[in-house]
Amino acid sequence: MARSALLNVMVEAVRKAGRSLARDFGEVENLQVSIKGPGDFVSAADRKSEEILQQELARARPGFGFLMEEGGTIEGTDGQHRWLIDPLDGTTNFLHGIPVFAISVALERQGTIVAGVVYNPVMDELYVAERGGGAFVNDRRLRVSRRANLHDCVIGTGVPTLGRPNHPAYLKELEAVMAETAGVRRVGAAAIDLCWVAAGRFDGFFEHDLNPWDVAAGMLIIREAGGFVSDFDGRDKIFETGGIVAGNEDVHRRLLAILKNAR
Repeated sequence: MARSALLNVMVEAVRKAGRSLARDFGEVENLQVSIKGPGDFVSAADRKSEEILQQELARARPGFGFLMEEGGTIEGTDGQHRWLIDPLDGTTNFLHGIPVFAISVALERQGTIVAGVVYNPVMDELYVAERGGGAFVNDRRLRVSRRANLHDCVIGTGVPTLGRPNHPAYLKELEAVMAETAGVRRVGAAAIDLCWVAAGRFDGFFEHDLNPWDVAAGMLIIREAGGFVSDFDGRDKIFETGGIVAGNEDVHRRLLAILKNAR
């Protein structure tokens, strides 16, 4: 695929940060790790990845603002653009030597996500999308699955961890989805989950309590692959509610109904 100048900037940034993560992943036992909260670790690798991304993107687009998992909000002089960055989605996987984690970078323009990149440096899978331009993994066009019968579908999810609320409510949702589908999977990195929906590996996905940097790139990648994404009420208020439901048109609609009835 022919990438725009904007996507090239984003791809170069995530590949550079990915090389750093891949090196640290090979020495995961030697990392300095601090505890940010129950079940939510932040590592030296996480911080280094974010520094690389911020430096590379700021050099290429100096006026743009940032919303970052570790560094928080940095206002830009541009006023209309900001980068949404998750430097290491799947930190717990990373720290346990599980090779399922990713860097996620999205660009927001006047409140709309216009470009997204998700990169798993261990699998060397690079997912990219630009609004109106389709979605791709390693230059191969992505399309969501065509399955319409939930009994044939595999659904991804995120499980509330230690210190997260509403475990009983989630278990009701999980039970309802399990009863209607071929299987449920928990990967541990929402950015990858969403990209796998776009690639047709998962037929759908749902999770609560996510942050904008977790989902911004993946949302666009799914939509550009022909899929549907909303909050649990079917609205486009994912950043506000922290909940996300995704799939092709049929799966998305049926998942919403199942999850609503499980409340």
